[in-house]
Amino acid sequence: MIGDREHWTNRLGFILAAAGSAVGLGNIWRFPFVAGMNGGAAFIIIYLITIILIGYPMMITEMALGKKTQKNPVGAFKAMAPNSPWWLVGALGVFTGFVILSYYSVVAGWSLAYIFRAIGGFTPDMDFASLFYTTIGVDIGDGPNVITPLFWHLVFMALTVGIIASGVVKGIQRWVKILMPVLLILLLILVVRAVTLPGAGAGLEFYLSPDFSEVTGRTFLDAIAQSFFTLSLGMGAILTYGSYLSKDTTISDNGGWVVGLDTGIAIIAGFAIFPAVFALGFEPGAGPGLTFITLPAVFAELPAGSFFGFLFFLLLSVAALTSAISLLEVVAAWLIDEKGWARSRAAIVMGIIIFLVGIPPSLGYNLLGGFSFLGMDVLDTYDWFANALFLPIGGLLTAIFVGYVWQAKKAQEFANDPPGAINIGDWYGLLIKYVVPLAIIVVLIFGLIDTFSG
Repeated sequence: MIGDREHWTNRLGFILAAAGSAVGLGNIWRFPFVAGMNGGAAFIIIYLITIILIGYPMMITEMALGKKTQKNPVGAFKAMAPNSPWWLVGALGVFTGFVILSYYSVVAGWSLAYIFRAIGGFTPDMDFASLFYTTIGVDIGDGPNVITPLFWHLVFMALTVGIIASGVVKGIQRWVKILMPVLLILLLILVVRAVTLPGAGAGLEFYLSPDFSEVTGRTFLDAIAQSFFTLSLGMGAILTYGSYLSKDTTISDNGGWVVGLDTGIAIIAGFAIFPAVFALGFEPGAGPGLTFITLPAVFAELPAGSFFGFLFFLLLSVAALTSAISLLEVVAAWLIDEKGWARSRAAIVMGIIIFLVGIPPSLGYNLLGGFSFLGMDVLDTYDWFANALFLPIGGLLTAIFVGYVWQAKKAQEFANDPPGAINIGDWYGLLIKYVVPLAIIVVLIFGLIDTFSG
């Protein structure tokens, strides 16, 4: 019942909670390696344009749907378009969040493992590539290590389930006020150290000087996918969090704060990583292991580096946890609202299922190391389906729904009530009805052609 529904206690609580959902591995793990594989600064420019033209409009759209209906994604579309198949768009969002969390938990588990790696100490003479391979279970001579990645995947999912079962709103609001600012401070410290390393200039040039010869159709697909992934769009998280907003909350301003915080931290993460990548001789397009190989090497060069490494991976894990909480909350809210399940039952059952679905990507570097889909391993395949297909398709259908079924003008008026510092003008209707759908369709088509032809 709406009357019994939890609401954020204040504006700051919602902004930090939504930012906690957005700021996580997508910023510090995924953004740098995606940028590195797509030409650095050229990708950044395309990404920022995508955030402005697609990310922000979709952010306020999902917030508005949640606040308007006070329901989970499936319930929201049912309420806005009863007796129609539009509820399937909400179901796609729930399913997408489910898939993302299944492999997100695997990568977050690596981060948890690195907390204890840091306790053991980072030294300049360590082989950080081998350290990473050992963590993810790659056979480097002693046989595949199956237990380690599965164990940390299980631990992370258990933490996520525990928080959801006990009440997510209070837990998130209590901790993000401390953890997000500290994470930002640590990133700034890492930036200062990274840019002062000998040879860091090449990394700054790579990050700040665009080379558009590296841009392909896949670059645009990756930019849109990253904007959806890092802002938690298309997976039901923002819509669900929006359903906990009270009537006196301003959507336009809060959406701007969330987008700004998320994008800023992603950009800062790049300044912390790319100078170190070049200074220490790593490959900027190395892929998902970039954060776990490069940053420990940076910590090894710092005074008290092991301490900073411990603190960083602890906070990275917490940032990942706040994002994972929002994803599991989407599924839990659906079961609670639509099926009448108790919160603890919803969290535990779905947590177990998500853990099981996450086993293949967890074992994708050892027992399932021979798997290949279009040249991608298991984890990259999960990531490709979620970010290259499910997220943009869900975003496309949501934009069409709001633009033409709810009507963009009505959504615009709702987002401006009560009015805030940012006024949602008629540009919103232009973007949500034409620019967003057209951009997603074009990028989907060309991105898929590029992927399958490559």
